[in-house]
Amino acid sequence: MITISPSDTPQNILHSHLVSSVGPRPICFASTIDAKGQPNLSPFSFFNIFGSNPPIAIFSPARSGRTGQIKNTHENVKQVPEVVINVVTYNMVQQASLASAEYPKEINEFIKSGFTPIPSEKVRPFRVKESPVQMECKVLEIKETGTGGGSGNLIICEVILMHISEDILNADKKIDQRKIDLVGRMGGHWYCRAHGDALFEQPQPGNNLGIGFEALPASIRNSKIFTGNDLGKLGNVTHLPSDTDMQNYKASITKKIQSEEELHNEVKKLLEGNHIEDAWKMLLAFGK
Repeated sequence: MITISPSDTPQNILHSHLVSSVGPRPICFASTIDAKGQPNLSPFSFFNIFGSNPPIAIFSPARSGRTGQIKNTHENVKQVPEVVINVVTYNMVQQASLASAEYPKEINEFIKSGFTPIPSEKVRPFRVKESPVQMECKVLEIKETGTGGGSGNLIICEVILMHISEDILNADKKIDQRKIDLVGRMGGHWYCRAHGDALFEQPQPGNNLGIGFEALPASIRNSKIFTGNDLGKLGNVTHLPSDTDMQNYKASITKKIQSEEELHNEVKKLLEGNHIEDAWKMLLAFGK
């Protein structure tokens, strides 16, 4: 591994390492307005939500790494402490990228990028009609982390009103992750699309306490066949199959297991299909 000391690394190199390591980053497509009523629209990938009671979102229009100048968005929220955070989907990404260009302050990015401005209900900045989720926010605090190029400016916002397109909802009126088709920012010129095979479900354990990695027999933990994900699945069960279940499963298997390697390969197939209980039954039935 290489070791990076931020204090000894040029800012542009450090920036590249950081944004290439932390991702995909959600994109805040921020609509703001200045004291004279001039709108601004720009995407920022230093962004996330940080609570739901109250609903808090934070994004950072960082200073230019080349010039050290602050962004128009930063100036605007100082004058008018309101913002609309619009999510960016795959169908919007090219236009959103166009809006990210460093146009002069008097240029309206809604016009440049071809997005449709629609009035908000509780704040002055416009919403982006094409975005399926629009969050009207009031700015609570602006935290400036430095004055040099690349330094962050944390815009801490409270979401006071959300607008969600019914086109992305499922039967339970919740946002369907397969329909919303979000994109995230990676390092360099790379993006990531949350769509199709890129999506997978991983149930969260919550109060269901798994037996843990340390409870796995050494022969399983040290197997050259199982990956960390395989071991994680085995360690996430809350209890092992009963002796009766294990014996019944063993009786149902006609194939003979000749070696530990063959056993682990068969178990791995079950784990890949998320048949975790059967994987444990096989391990206990045929393991030594």
